[in-house]
Amino acid sequence: MSKLFESTKEGEQWFQELFGVEETYDATAKTVHLWGMKTLIFYINGLVDGSIITTLLTEMQQNYETGEAHRDDPKGFLTYFPYHALTDAKDRDEFLTAVLSGQVGFVMPDGFAFIGDIRSYPGRQPEEPDTEKVIRGSRDGFTENIVLNTALIRRRLRTEDLRFEMHHTSANGKTDIAIAFIKGAVSEEHLNYVRERLDKVKHDGLTMTDKELEEFLFKQRFHPMPFVRYTERPDICSAHLLEGHIAIIVDTSPSVILVPITLFHHLQHAEEYRQAPFIGTFVRWLRLIGTAASLFLLPFWYLLASRQHYLPAALNYIGPNDAGEIPLFVQILIADVGIEILRMAAIHTPSPMTTAMGLVAAIVIGQVAIDVGLFTAEVVLYVAVCAILTFAIPSYELSITTKIFRLFLLICTAIFGAPGFFLGVAVVFYYLCSLHPMRMPYMWPLVPFFPNAMKRVLIRYPMTNDAPRPFITDSPNRNRLS
Repeated sequence: MSKLFESTKEGEQWFQELFGVEETYDATAKTVHLWGMKTLIFYINGLVDGSIITTLLTEMQQNYETGEAHRDDPKGFLTYFPYHALTDAKDRDEFLTAVLSGQVGFVMPDGFAFIGDIRSYPGRQPEEPDTEKVIRGSRDGFTENIVLNTALIRRRLRTEDLRFEMHHTSANGKTDIAIAFIKGAVSEEHLNYVRERLDKVKHDGLTMTDKELEEFLFKQRFHPMPFVRYTERPDICSAHLLEGHIAIIVDTSPSVILVPITLFHHLQHAEEYRQAPFIGTFVRWLRLIGTAASLFLLPFWYLLASRQHYLPAALNYIGPNDAGEIPLFVQILIADVGIEILRMAAIHTPSPMTTAMGLVAAIVIGQVAIDVGLFTAEVVLYVAVCAILTFAIPSYELSITTKIFRLFLLICTAIFGAPGFFLGVAVVFYYLCSLHPMRMPYMWPLVPFFPNAMKRVLIRYPMTNDAPRPFITDSPNRNRLS
């Protein structure tokens, strides 16, 4: 037990200097008698469990013999402390951070202080994430409570090698961040990389939690590609930990960051592993084809529709017979951007009104726009098909990036024609190959090409097959069975 103050009076003055006298209702300092001694306790109302505090203080107040026996030995009180989550504060800053995190600080008459963890964060119960639903499988998901999130992972991985390293980041926010990994499976180089980047975060508060932390960790700047994978499913997070990945859990965020990752991690979904291997492979191929089509279909159709001489006789039906008064490229641009605006409007529209808004968008805007000649029917068809295909991408971040690349290919095709389309594809591919988040190739195992690993990207093998940990994790022990 550390001596942080000369007396409880000094401790109370220190607390009042920080929070003022009756300036904030939730910062609570109370004097109680524990073990027959006058003791000061600090806590934040709303972050602690009141019933546990009552039980705790009742048991401590009844045992007067403990106070008499250890009045001259403050450390002896820890032996009789009726609660297991007890820690020793090394200095006042650590003591204050613990209180602001929801723990209870105790200051004894001689100024010795310790901390009891009886946090009870407000929040919702685990429920299935909207963006990662499965037909069969668990229905629980991460919440905004970091303690509950770590428990959901621990429930699935009952191994003594599972570690949760706690870090505090930002000056005012003092956000709790837990680094989750399996000792012996994770790369020490990757682990040190994350630790060093966390220590270098200089900011007043991470109000946007995990997304803001991602930009600090990887210096994302204006790169459109996501450098981390987000998941709200504990089973997906646990599976990645077993492979040697690192999970970063940020308090108040229902999403967990997974690193290191590649482009193909964003194209995986839990549903593939909830079905038979053949069905899972079929679903995976459909998703890969849909992702490629969402990127290339619209620019390639525009190339053929705007330059009919490229079309063979058997495909002369492609393209509008009457392009209308508005140029075809402008029609596609307006329609594609318009669908994105409708998507954003649907997010901000109250649930009872979303159906009505969908009817207005489909009937009034879509059909009337065709009738008045603003759009041709083919433009609406192909733009709508590409919009639907983007929903096949499991990662929301990657789906938005795909739309940006599709717009880039459209512009290249409109300016330079066929050379522009293929040059744009080459530029996008080169850009993806040039990315190396955490010094790992973003396009692995395609570039550099690893045949066996690429087969596992394309085929969902039976789980009974012995698969080593991926090369991308740089695990010191790639054998998962040892």
